[in-house]
Amino acid sequence: MPNPAKSLRSIRQHSNKLVVLARLLDVLVIGLTLWSVLDMAAVEWDNKHTWWLLISIVGFGVFASFNELYRGSRAMSTFTEVRLIVISWFSVLLVLMFVDEVVSLIDPIYKQYFLAWSVFVPIEIISWHVIVRNLAGLLRKLGKNRHRVAIVGATLLGSELEKIFLEEETLGNQLVGFYDDRLRVSENEDPFDMTKLKGDIDQLIKLAKEGLIDVVYITLPLRAELRIKSIIEQLSDSTVSVHYVPDLFGFDMLSATVTNIKGIRIISILDTPFYGVDGVVKRIFDIVFSSIILILIAIPLLTIAIAIKLTSPGSVLFKQRRYGFRGEEIIVLKFRSMTVSEDSDEVVQAKKNDPRITRLGAFLRKTSLDELPQFFNVLQGRMSVVGPRPHAVAHNEFYRDQVKGYMLRHKVKPGITGYAQVNGYRGETDTLEKMEGRIRYDLNYIRNWSLWLDIKIILLTIIKGFVGSKAY
Repeated sequence: MPNPAKSLRSIRQHSNKLVVLARLLDVLVIGLTLWSVLDMAAVEWDNKHTWWLLISIVGFGVFASFNELYRGSRAMSTFTEVRLIVISWFSVLLVLMFVDEVVSLIDPIYKQYFLAWSVFVPIEIISWHVIVRNLAGLLRKLGKNRHRVAIVGATLLGSELEKIFLEEETLGNQLVGFYDDRLRVSENEDPFDMTKLKGDIDQLIKLAKEGLIDVVYITLPLRAELRIKSIIEQLSDSTVSVHYVPDLFGFDMLSATVTNIKGIRIISILDTPFYGVDGVVKRIFDIVFSSIILILIAIPLLTIAIAIKLTSPGSVLFKQRRYGFRGEEIIVLKFRSMTVSEDSDEVVQAKKNDPRITRLGAFLRKTSLDELPQFFNVLQGRMSVVGPRPHAVAHNEFYRDQVKGYMLRHKVKPGITGYAQVNGYRGETDTLEKMEGRIRYDLNYIRNWSLWLDIKIILLTIIKGFVGSKAY
């Protein structure tokens, strides 16, 4: 069963006024720092500086949102917040440098001032974020700005919510206790320590009306619709804030989000993370990165192609049908490393000392150089640089019935490298356990995707992923 605590954190939160204020302060820091640097250097402000400022403000807003800098800042660790600020600002600088190369926004004699500005801005943003975070956390620990919280429901979900409140003191939630009409939990339900119960629903309503509770979280199961409605109606005769925590966490959620269609709240259980801005940024990254790589490896590609042609009969490239995004069939390119080009309904995976593998092919497979033509697949939009590795159609049809959630890996484009590969699941999957491990990492990648995770996987691939003892 999925961990409810992780699932509670996995649904994207809505913005609030504090988030808007944080965004505004970040914008002010960027603008005032630029103005201060130019003023101290006695540089007169002109239209080019205005464009530079606009690009940096809009860019930081986009990249900060993309990296979810402003999501759940209370529960986010200081290290994570600092890392997201640095990544977002570094991305802005890359955009600015590119624009400057194209249209020359900054005169060369002034570039040292903009270098100083590019260093001062992240330091100042990090400083005010950390100071505010620590002050707010200190105040909450001292009992200031704390909410007296009650949980309705003797459920496992309620227990997980309690753990979060206890672990995250900076959330400012002081748990009053659990309240439920039931005196015990049946053997068929999730385990719950009934000694935690402080009273029944009537006692909760009484405390709420007396102003002794600020917030109520209802963690009753979905089937208790009538009880939930009754509790909400009774609490409406008080000033408490009421939140319902839907009992969705028995589901294996994938990229869960909360949206609405003309006011109707929609909770996505199984979805792709690459809609909207996220999808655009992912695609831009793929195009830029694969273009750079193809330019750098043009000569090695030609060399390998010639070597394959000279050392064994057959085509240079091996084309295989595989499943791509949404399970659509795609053609994946590889350098041919075998004496055969199998793409039938029954494909035998390469094994150690496989007689079908050529001498050159063994080297190419060991070093993953046979995968290099797939950067053309990335440019075509059929693949991504990072994502679950595509499997042969025959393997897909076999494993989709053997491994739970197998087809969910197709909620994103397949990748040249992936989270599973850098965590040891590379090469032959000769047992069901190995395939289950690979799928587990694939789904974790989809749930936790970020641009930083893609960059991390690429770096790990460079460090340890090109050569592996499991690749035959």
